[in-house]
Amino acid sequence: MANIKSQIKRNRTNELDRLRNKAVRSQLKTRVKAAEKAVGEDAEVALAAATSAVSVIDRAATKGIIHKNAAARKKSRLAKRLAKLAAEADAK
Repeated sequence: MANIKSQIKRNRTNELDRLRNKAVRSQLKTRVKAAEKAVGEDAEVALAAATSAVSVIDRAATKGIIHKNAAARKKSRLAKRLAKLAAEADAK
């Protein structure tokens, strides 16, 4: 445990930040999974889920929770997966 008063206060804010970041990361993963799952359903539902996932990714990058390049990578991979799943759905 820190003895310095400012560090004790900083530890408190660090814990709050950690919990907030954890919640955002969790929501990000949930939205991405929902977007991938929605592709098998209706095209409009899939598009809405993908838009929601991209929005959460962008917000996380803006807040500094994930790096901007990591956000770009996640969006790119999501778009590729959605396009691949859509192509497979059309082939069936």
